[in-house]
Amino acid sequence: MGFFDFLKPGSSENEIKEYLEKGAVVLDVRTLGEYQDGHVKGSKHITLTTVPLNVDEIKSWGKPVIAVCKSGGRSGQATQFLSNHGVDVLNGGPWQNVASVLEQ
Repeated sequence: MGFFDFLKPGSSENEIKEYLEKGAVVLDVRTLGEYQDGHVKGSKHITLTTVPLNVDEIKSWGKPVIAVCKSGGRSGQATQFLSNHGVDVLNGGPWQNVASVLEQ
């Protein structure tokens, strides 16, 4: 992962499919209000600002993670942080990216 990779808007459909096939947990890092307005069914909600406080919980899931948000910026920040803390994580970008793959 390059230094500015976290700024990219999200991963490709194929990368998302690969992670889902590995049993990835979808982690939505948006605000509670945004999450309540719509989210990936079965996703876990931890706001970006509390990801550092919950890194041990996230690691305890023992699964790869797909981080999502509204546009890809916050999920990119979460991806960089979690990757630096040993989590197998993919920046899914906007939550609709993952939702559309699951609907196929």
